[in-house]
Amino acid sequence: MLYESESLEFKQEAIPNLCKSVIAFANTNGGKIIVGLKDDGKLAPLDNLDQIYTQITNTIRDAILPDITMFIKYSSNSDGIITIEIAEGSAKPYYLKSKGLKPSGVYVRQGASSVPASPEQIRYFIKATDGDTYEAMRSLSQELTFNTAYTVFSANGITFSENKYSALGLINLKDNLYTNLGLLLSDQCQHSIKIAVFDDRENTKFQAHREFSGSLLQQLEAAYEFLMLCNQNRSTFAGLSRIDSWDYPQEAVREALLNAIIHRDYSYSGSIIVNINKECMEFISLGGLLPELTLEDIQAGISQPRNVRLAELFHRLNFIEAYGTGIRRIFALYKDCYIKPQISITQHTFKIILPNQNRVHPYLAAEKTVSYKYPDKQQQTVIAYLKQHKRISETELQQLLDVKRTRAYLIAREMISSGLLAVSGRGSNKYYYLP
Repeated sequence: MLYESESLEFKQEAIPNLCKSVIAFANTNGGKIIVGLKDDGKLAPLDNLDQIYTQITNTIRDAILPDITMFIKYSSNSDGIITIEIAEGSAKPYYLKSKGLKPSGVYVRQGASSVPASPEQIRYFIKATDGDTYEAMRSLSQELTFNTAYTVFSANGITFSENKYSALGLINLKDNLYTNLGLLLSDQCQHSIKIAVFDDRENTKFQAHREFSGSLLQQLEAAYEFLMLCNQNRSTFAGLSRIDSWDYPQEAVREALLNAIIHRDYSYSGSIIVNINKECMEFISLGGLLPELTLEDIQAGISQPRNVRLAELFHRLNFIEAYGTGIRRIFALYKDCYIKPQISITQHTFKIILPNQNRVHPYLAAEKTVSYKYPDKQQQTVIAYLKQHKRISETELQQLLDVKRTRAYLIAREMISSGLLAVSGRGSNKYYYLP
């Protein structure tokens, strides 16, 4: 006597729920469905065998995606039984067309039952079938709109229409389903950017915070506008001339934000984090460097985008000029500053810290701000000497730089004003040292 098992199921009626069992077998290890048997294996012959046979084949063909017909074999006999043999499919996950790629539409075999697959199982199926490239995988959400993308593409003179979706990588050609790249550009994108402004260097006292969601294109624009509100433009005067100095170079902020958006690992559900305090602005994105890259590589301009198609789209939209130039451009914008940007990398995160060019120097009056400028050659010579000898007298300073007393005094005064040098004592007891 036959019994139902992980690879065998009986059905007294062909419809409903037949497709769920077909999907479960195709998503697991294959199996067989015998229509015309009761659950206990006893015969329950079908009436109108030919009509039911046609109904079964048409229903399976029309109700299940991707196309599963090549993995199914049908047969019937004079006892009024239809046998459906299902092989394990190669385009998992198979799902009910009416439900989509979610647990209510995807089934797997568990013992003698067909049960909804978990979201984790669905992601595993997609990864195993589509490969490891997140942006090319089928999106779990298929009800997407692209209002923001249409506006941004149109503003840049690029056609954005449904017949262009496959060329842009928004649709998977195998089954005409939206990819994860489509999800990222859609109005339904579930990832976000969180920006927090703090009143202390340790980032413990909140001043303000914002979260930006929706299409990545919308997040980019809205987040950049907010960051510019936090980027103060301070003015100083040299004679009659007014000199404006941003806390952070505007292009450096733009490049750091673009780098976080384009290169983050979207297989993680967390948000991009931007923390701002009086000292710095730090951008933290999920996903460390790709295994074959090092920090020295990216600083040298070598680029291996994690999201190649996303980077291509941003390039077409003129958000980035070329691959691998963003990090170098950030450092170039700080070339005249004493404090440089910092990059910190862990296995799962990438952080870039932009120093505030106008931050308050601890050795000057609290209300006075200075712009850190990289020391010139004479100042570098003094700093190098003091790192080794700890202090230097006025006479030694003149000898070190091979200049006269007045010139040595002017150099020392400029370094003190810039916070590079400190002074102690008077007359013959006067000496300079590093703060």
